[in-house]
Amino acid sequence: MKTIFRLAKTELRILFCSPVSWLILVIFAFQAGLNFSENFGGQLKRQALEYGLGEVTLNTFAGYTGLLVSMLKSLYLYIPLITMGIMSRELSSGSIKFLYSSPITTTQIILGKYLSMLIYGAMLMGILLIYIIFGFFTIENMDIAFVLTGLLGLYLLTCAYAAIGLFMSSITSYQVVAAMGTLAVLAVLNFIGDVGQDISFVRDITYWLSISGRAYQFLGGMICSEDVLYFIIVISLFIILSIMRLQAARKKRSKAVTFARYFAVIACALIIGYVSSLPTSKFYYDATALKKNTLTPGSQEVVKNLDGGLTITTYMNILDANYGSALPSQLKEDFSRFEQYVRFKPEIKMKYVYYYAPSVQPSFDGRFEELQGEERAERICKIMELDFDMFLSQEEIDKVIDLKSEGYRFLRVLERENGQKTTLRLYNDMMKHPSETEITTALKRFLVPAPKVAFLTGHGERNVNSAGDRYYYTFARSIYFRHSLINQGFDATELSIKDSDIPEDINILVIADMRSPLSEEEMTRLEHYIERGGNLFILGEPHRQEAMNPLLARFGIELMPGTLVQRNQDYLPSVVTAKLTDNAAAQSPRYAQLKRWGASIVMPDASPLHYSTDKGYTVKPIAMTLKENSWNELETTDFLDGELSINEAIGEKEQSYPVILSLTRQRGNKEQRIVVTGDADCISNTELMNSRNGIFAVNFDFISETFKWLSYGEFPIDTSRPEAIDNRILVSRAATPWISAFALGVIPFILAFIGFMVWYKRKKF
Repeated sequence: MKTIFRLAKTELRILFCSPVSWLILVIFAFQAGLNFSENFGGQLKRQALEYGLGEVTLNTFAGYTGLLVSMLKSLYLYIPLITMGIMSRELSSGSIKFLYSSPITTTQIILGKYLSMLIYGAMLMGILLIYIIFGFFTIENMDIAFVLTGLLGLYLLTCAYAAIGLFMSSITSYQVVAAMGTLAVLAVLNFIGDVGQDISFVRDITYWLSISGRAYQFLGGMICSEDVLYFIIVISLFIILSIMRLQAARKKRSKAVTFARYFAVIACALIIGYVSSLPTSKFYYDATALKKNTLTPGSQEVVKNLDGGLTITTYMNILDANYGSALPSQLKEDFSRFEQYVRFKPEIKMKYVYYYAPSVQPSFDGRFEELQGEERAERICKIMELDFDMFLSQEEIDKVIDLKSEGYRFLRVLERENGQKTTLRLYNDMMKHPSETEITTALKRFLVPAPKVAFLTGHGERNVNSAGDRYYYTFARSIYFRHSLINQGFDATELSIKDSDIPEDINILVIADMRSPLSEEEMTRLEHYIERGGNLFILGEPHRQEAMNPLLARFGIELMPGTLVQRNQDYLPSVVTAKLTDNAAAQSPRYAQLKRWGASIVMPDASPLHYSTDKGYTVKPIAMTLKENSWNELETTDFLDGELSINEAIGEKEQSYPVILSLTRQRGNKEQRIVVTGDADCISNTELMNSRNGIFAVNFDFISETFKWLSYGEFPIDTSRPEAIDNRILVSRAATPWISAFALGVIPFILAFIGFMVWYKRKKF
């Protein structure tokens, strides 16, 4: 070891006597300072303008324009300039012969020179560490472990680049050739991940070889054993190749033996790398304070309780608009969507089935209109260079699985070893793919029975099978809507109680906007459901008092006459914005968050609710109208052209009214839960898709939180994460010029001055 350290010391002395090494340090420091000062100064400006900041640590260091990301993108330009002469200088000057004749082994020569590169790389990281320390003292609650993990990834990448540069320098006596060769190898390792992705065996090898993205895992705060071993393997491989290269110059061997030695070393590296990439071989550490790279505790619990194997079979239709999500070239990216689950359940297997059939959302819509069916699929495959023989026909896929009800769209089927199955779909939104919420929901359906929601019919209630403006298809039955009940763990059905009782397996009964009252027999059947503790979601409407109040009276609630109005210059006065109450905040953490944000539940036409507590229920208002500029209008019904005024003589009064109520009572060991609203339009198809300027509407959240409460928290799955706490910088914008001066002036100047003094001293003596 002493010899290695002595060689490293000598190499560093030579290195720092060269102005190139100091120039690289100065340029590196200037680039880092420029990025940090601009990024940090921009956030100080936003804070001064009172826009509010969020995740300052991420945005400063690991965001798209963060310091570490910026330096990672240009690191490959610096290292070849340092390593290009480390061995080629010895070869060109002939001094390598003195090393060969000295009592120093080839391994010691390579390790000594590589150690000097490690020290130089540590100096580069030391420059970045200055800004990390500065951030630690100026960013409130900075996530220091997250940033240091990113710095570790950057340093490992530097070490890998240095090992590659050392090898390239050992095979040529020309420094420029060594630098260009290093750049070429780095380019190959950065872009080889895109090579051969259509071929299964080749895909695994080239994807593993790709150095691109390895350090980004560290920058995201995740340390994975595969990535750590990758850097160790790459570093070891090129150091061994460098040693073998020097040994070949000292001891002649046949070409066959030399080739076999190189092949054996590379093959061993690939085998070790392949084994380390297997899901069962991976270990993870999430360094982020909020564990952003890890499944939420609820999801972890679900995965933990899943015994046995799990197979995810993806059915991809080449004639469907979403075909690109599962092309053979995209399988590695597709696997990453489930990698967090594989971390906790390595036995997850993924299969892909390809077919062609007419989709409800055709691929290349409007093109190839003269072709249909097999001819269209074959043309698309030919253009995209896909093997048409791997695609099943519509007749063949229909024998395997029924996809007609899904419109022959992209579909995943999750299947356990015991035969249980459930599905995952793509959705018509910007995100498209299932998030952790939807994936965990699908898995949880294996463990607990899906709550069954029945929508009452027979009295003009809102239809759950129609996409009409006033109906409920979107949130109840739509397979394309991410937040629909059937995509969030519920089973939704329609139910008439004219001729039969309410089945025992109904967990939640929805009664929405009845236009005629229940018959005596129906009321009796409903009473049986209520008495056994069944949960209800009852939605009223203005002018439905005659139909709804006989039912609501059972709970001590009344739809009051009139329509709630609210003065607003931009919208009809019948559009009211109900605010969440303290009761809502106590009932749901999500409601508490939305209340802090000043969110509203928008109701296009609503009746005020009057309630009493003499029916044995605990009644709590969940949402109330505004106290000012809002009242219950008893006269005007023409809200487009009619004149609005408060007529106190008939009881109109500017005040706040409850529009959503929650009711609870204990039935045996179960708490019965009921939600009542004065408006049925607030969750209609049109209202859920509506957007009004100046109104922060959270009607989506009202649906999800209501059904979560009614299902006792089983569904929808809560995958929310804690809010970031590093949301403030502890210095003012007045510090910006000083930060820029320090980053762009002081640090580069100090490095330049030290380099000049070393050069001057060397020249003098």
